[in-house]
Amino acid sequence: MPEAPPPAPNAQAPQNAGSSAEQALIDARRAKATRLRERNENPFANDVVPRTAGSTTLDVAVLRARAESAKDAAGKYAEEKVKEAVGGATFHVRGRVIAFRSTGGLSFLRLRDRTGEIQLLAGEAAMGAAYTALEDIDIGDFVEAEGTLTSSKRGELSIEPSRVRILTKALRPPPEKWHGLQDVETRYRQRYVDLVANPHVAEVFRARSHIVRATRKMLDDQGFLEVETPTLAPLVGGAVAHPFETHHNALDMHLFMRIAPELYLKRLLVGGLERVYEIGRCYRNEGISTRHNPEFTMLEYYWAYATYDHLLDFTEVMLRGIDAELGKALPESHARWSAERPFAIDEPFARVPMAKAVEAGARSTKVPAWEAAVDSGGAAALIALLKAGAEGAPGDFGGNMKEWSKSSPRAKAVDWGNFRKGWLKSENDGERLFCAYEYLGEPFLTEDYKAADGKRSIPVFITEYPFEISPLARRNDERPDLVDRFELFIHGRELCNAFSELNDPDDQAERFSEQVRKKAAGAEETMDYDGDYIRALEHGMPPAAGFGMGVDRLTMMLTNAPSIRDVILFPLLRPES
Repeated sequence: MPEAPPPAPNAQAPQNAGSSAEQALIDARRAKATRLRERNENPFANDVVPRTAGSTTLDVAVLRARAESAKDAAGKYAEEKVKEAVGGATFHVRGRVIAFRSTGGLSFLRLRDRTGEIQLLAGEAAMGAAYTALEDIDIGDFVEAEGTLTSSKRGELSIEPSRVRILTKALRPPPEKWHGLQDVETRYRQRYVDLVANPHVAEVFRARSHIVRATRKMLDDQGFLEVETPTLAPLVGGAVAHPFETHHNALDMHLFMRIAPELYLKRLLVGGLERVYEIGRCYRNEGISTRHNPEFTMLEYYWAYATYDHLLDFTEVMLRGIDAELGKALPESHARWSAERPFAIDEPFARVPMAKAVEAGARSTKVPAWEAAVDSGGAAALIALLKAGAEGAPGDFGGNMKEWSKSSPRAKAVDWGNFRKGWLKSENDGERLFCAYEYLGEPFLTEDYKAADGKRSIPVFITEYPFEISPLARRNDERPDLVDRFELFIHGRELCNAFSELNDPDDQAERFSEQVRKKAAGAEETMDYDGDYIRALEHGMPPAAGFGMGVDRLTMMLTNAPSIRDVILFPLLRPES
């Protein structure tokens, strides 16, 4: 291995340099950085300004727009038309070199900035002695260039530079086969490489930014106030989930990372801020999957004097509005994403009570006993049948599972093992109804609710939840066993949760106490008793409705991303071995 060149002042040895072949490439790049210093050029410069009189600094997209009239129907450029479009003007561009080849006194460099790509057509005739300095440029370097617009023999818009200068020397080479990098572990762990190697990845994160911006606009236009609430709390509250725990040394306090901002936001309703929202990080110490990351971004808003019926309508309007704004911001990508979506959001969303979803799911299994029960008494009769058990064993239908699963292809697709486990953990009929929905209804929403074309699914609001599984939601006035709540599922993925808020302090205190009882009995995903929140409700909270939505899942939905890790820039990963 060749000896490494002298490091720059205060430079440190590279960490985890990797194989000897990779180290040789790093050494060669460091040698080029040394040569730059020997020519009194800084390989890590900061003076990025034009050096040619009259030269104009432009982003690549703006520069391309200047030459748009010179492009023919096939997307090719003719040199004389380019000259007509921009004259003899000199332009200054900056960006990263993503491709580089040389042949016979010509060098072709592909330059990318935040707006697009353009070719540098560098010739020895135009650059003179400075042309030899191109030998020190590698793929991955950041450079600046000044020159006039022209076109190559193949009709590609190009800059013919009079000078090219390295701004930042990339000391580490890009990974092998970095164009179209596919290795998932490398992509997530080295997102900085992924963004360069896969332009479509960067487009997803641009989309995420526009989605958040459009979400804010929708709420701001409705008179909402954006606020920030604590991410460290002395109690677990706002949702049913397992928290991360931490400790504050100065105050000697045991604290929890928030799982949801709900209880703080509703305190603001008490204080007279009638429409509030927050877009912020939440943390849940739970499993990792394609839909779950330990830290994620949540939108929650609370709307005084609204009911969950208002939110049903507004959710459809909001999601279509966000999607429309995304289309304006990224028209080409949005057109592709829209064409590839397996669902339709331009048609009315289905609105299905949970009990009805269970009844429909039970009928679809074609289990004769289930069909008879549903026909005679709906979901309640099905729950009673399942409670009766098998062979006289109350609450355990395990003995019938094998027979039931043979009734139809739908019955065979039911996750019977987990259905039974969930059923046995259920303590009341509300929890049993929810368990039946989780295994008989939710997994098949995509199949059962189709758009007019019969091919795509439509979003489904599941409504009328049992109060036993909704400790913060308001009971329905006519059916106190239910709460005014909905969840939205889009092509099988849960996206939103919303309900009319519980503002009766005594009812809320009872529900907190029930959560404490469950925690004492061994349940892990429960809330604490929040006495200060009860005190706030005793001061009076106006009738209100609240809404929560995962921003990561919304981005997945609108960009067709298969995993939540594809829309989080730096997802949590195990340490490198």
